[in-house]
Amino acid sequence: MRAGDLTERVTVERQQGGFDELGQPLPDNWAPLFTCWAAVEPLVGREYLAAAALVAEVTARIRMRYRPGITAADRVIHDGKVYGITSVADVHSSRRELQLQCRAIG
Repeated sequence: MRAGDLTERVTVERQQGGFDELGQPLPDNWAPLFTCWAAVEPLVGREYLAAAALVAEVTARIRMRYRPGITAADRVIHDGKVYGITSVADVHSSRRELQLQCRAIG
């Protein structure tokens, strides 16, 4: 992986444990794990009708240097957009590069 390809700043966040006064898990309790340089490549954008509403869906591939411990339960923030991670792949199992397949949220 060439450093010149990593031109975008992204933040990886993980949901923190926490409960409200009724004992329900807090839905928006995200904390940043780290911020790094990455390559963000939009792959597919589509619109469709679901429940009589127009829904836009964007998927992207985010490539970054290897970091242990990233899972599909984490999320990525890039340029104000929130992406949910759908899969994490260690390219060539070399522990040099991660490819995250992501779907935009919201």
